[in-house]
Amino acid sequence: MAATDLTISVNRTDNTVVCYSPLMITTNGVWQGDNPLEYSLPLFIMQLTLIVVTTRALVFILKPLRQPRVISEILGGIILGPSVLGNIRTFAKEIFPLRSVMVLETMANVGLLYFLFLVGVEMDLSVIWRTGRKALSVAIGGMVLPFLVGCSFSFLLHHSGNERTFLLFLGVALSITAFPVLARILAELKLLSTELGRIAMSAALINDICAWALLALAIALAENHASSLASFWVIVSSVVFVLFCLFVVRPGINWLISRTPEGENFSEFSIGLILTGVMVAGFIADAIGTHSVFGAFVFGLIIPNGPLGATLIEKLEDFVSGLLLPLFFAISGLKTNIGAISGGATWAILFVVIILGCAGKICGTLLVAFFYRMPLIEGVTLGLLMNTKGLVEMIVLNVGRDQKVLDDESFAIMVIVALVMTGMITPVVTAIYKPARRFVPYKRRTIQKGKLDGELRMLACIHTPRNVPAIINLLEASNPTKKSPIYVYTLHLVELTGRASAMLIVHNTRKLGKPAVNRTQAQSDHIINALENYEQHANCVSIQPLTAISPYSTMHEDICNLAEDKRAAFIIVPFHKQQTVDGGMEATNPQFRMVNQNVLANAPCSVGILVDKGLSATARVSACQISHHIAMLFFGGPDDREALSYAWRMSEHPGISLTVMRFIPGEHVVEPSMESSTSTGNNDPRIPTIVTDTEKEKKVDDEYLSEFRFRTSGDESIVYVEKVVNNAEETVAAIRSIDNIHDLFIVGRGQGMISPLTAGLTEWSECPELGTIGDMLASSDFAATVSVLVVQQYVGMGQMDGLGTPDSPGDAGDHFGNMYQMNRRSTQLPRGQGVFTS
Repeated sequence: MAATDLTISVNRTDNTVVCYSPLMITTNGVWQGDNPLEYSLPLFIMQLTLIVVTTRALVFILKPLRQPRVISEILGGIILGPSVLGNIRTFAKEIFPLRSVMVLETMANVGLLYFLFLVGVEMDLSVIWRTGRKALSVAIGGMVLPFLVGCSFSFLLHHSGNERTFLLFLGVALSITAFPVLARILAELKLLSTELGRIAMSAALINDICAWALLALAIALAENHASSLASFWVIVSSVVFVLFCLFVVRPGINWLISRTPEGENFSEFSIGLILTGVMVAGFIADAIGTHSVFGAFVFGLIIPNGPLGATLIEKLEDFVSGLLLPLFFAISGLKTNIGAISGGATWAILFVVIILGCAGKICGTLLVAFFYRMPLIEGVTLGLLMNTKGLVEMIVLNVGRDQKVLDDESFAIMVIVALVMTGMITPVVTAIYKPARRFVPYKRRTIQKGKLDGELRMLACIHTPRNVPAIINLLEASNPTKKSPIYVYTLHLVELTGRASAMLIVHNTRKLGKPAVNRTQAQSDHIINALENYEQHANCVSIQPLTAISPYSTMHEDICNLAEDKRAAFIIVPFHKQQTVDGGMEATNPQFRMVNQNVLANAPCSVGILVDKGLSATARVSACQISHHIAMLFFGGPDDREALSYAWRMSEHPGISLTVMRFIPGEHVVEPSMESSTSTGNNDPRIPTIVTDTEKEKKVDDEYLSEFRFRTSGDESIVYVEKVVNNAEETVAAIRSIDNIHDLFIVGRGQGMISPLTAGLTEWSECPELGTIGDMLASSDFAATVSVLVVQQYVGMGQMDGLGTPDSPGDAGDHFGNMYQMNRRSTQLPRGQGVFTS
């Protein structure tokens, strides 16, 4: 290597002379005898690949512990750094040599620049003005005490530099709450939509804005040789920069948006101008003495909410947060040398800082909680959540280290403090905070209990746009009238992806016709268009479309909470299988089967699973021209009564004919008795019996069917048939004998019912969530063009809740006794569905 090709630089960390070769960018290839790791571009690619693979592996390993991604990214850097693999001399020399630090840090800061721009775009500053005093008090209380703890801690460490700046950096680092990381943790814990989650998010947003102001102040004071006058000019110029962005740049961006016709994409020139503006803002912020990311963040804040912000997020987020941002956290880990923490006394200080830092946040939040009379456990949980650390703290620590405010020991201590404090939040909050399930005491939780002249509230879940036609046809067949209108809440179920910042987007009501920014939104637009078109042409139907984005494992919570909030009486969920062209049934997404099972176990109202085998193919016509032939199979029990109630309502539609077939056991059939319940060896009176009281149930069935027959006796469109059968074979034969003119079967799920008429069929059941009969009807070897609706009735939570529900004994005129409620719940206990346990 010629001496003329070398550029000599001094590394600021160790004062080591490092030689750079401007010409050694790309290699000529291994066949020319070159080592790719001696050239900057192949070396950077190798480093980036190693960092991304390591962090992704750690994300996968820590996923069962529900840790945020920032933990994996910092840990990945620590593993690759001098604390672990960096101790191997060959690895450190070949993979992370000192000459590569400049390129690596430059790219890491470029990624950081654009990520902070995206964070600013996703933040909604109007939340601050809408924030109540409680969230503002939590934010202030959660900053003051930790800041004082950080200031006190600074005196425990030996530091030879500017004591005032050192004190400020440590105080800021401990008092920060990471808004993006907290959003992801709250989403994981399903607390984002709760009152506690809303207070935490609002307080964290205020905390984050204050942290940026403190960071700008800390950077202004960080230069050891700077005069107080220079620091003053840094602060003044930063304020001027913010005002310039707010009153000059923002109107210019609004003008740029106004020039884009509504419904069209933004031009490449506009997007390029915005992305260039990010770099210009970063350059100005760096030139005036603050960090470049401060300029990018402020520039992101002035981008108006709407299609421009959504377009920028869609174009940048995956690349920046998935590839470039891990570089910054990895750099922080590479700078962390745990070996620099020497001596038992220093380790003791580390543990004291962790304990006092957490205690400071918790105590500060608790004081506010006591003032507003919040429960103790909520105050502690809120304090723990406010301990979330992340990007801003790492920026503070890195700036402090670069400015020599923090030495290697202090830097390593604070990185470990951030890791421990953030890592313990999810497990600790999960262990100590069990939010009581909010139970809304509304009465119309079933169709059977609804008034004939009252409204019917329904929640219809949609997996894909393919489910929409069947849902619409079912709604139209539900006979909406002026006396009994139908209010439908449609919920498009979307899986939550792993992007942490996706939870920060404020979803304003988007005007239809504008282009969708991603596939999910395109599907939602298609669904909303179809539903709104139906609503415009339908009578007495009101539709409110919504979208739920959550993991499959907790998707049922969104469904059940929404049903309870909206006081729905009936939830419709599509079956997880769809019909193929050859008439078979194929699972489109097996995860939705788990969602349906969880909804059945936890629903606050009745549930129907719709198996579409041709209902969606029916061309939608006007309400007066609709024509359906429905068959309702009645075996007995609450689910069958609920199914009959829904079929009864549908039969009042002039275009619908209904056949009700009741199956009656023959003389030689032995009915299950209460004595059989003791054969299980269960003699504990506190544990409810598994077998229902058959005689009592049969009496309720007879009464309800008598009422149905009496009220519909003059209706020629309704046919009532009784079939006497002795076993499962005769039951199947009777069902197959039904005329093939029907296009919909309605059956009860039969959960908790033991019937000799279906004995033996359970062994062949593929999908127990449909019940014995529903599973048979939905199978591919049954009628290929007859859809199935399997109904489960809500039977209440009984005395376990202490609330009077429509199906509890306290309700006058109730058909279901307390014994039956206990029996019904007990049948679900063996399946591990914990909502029914006391």
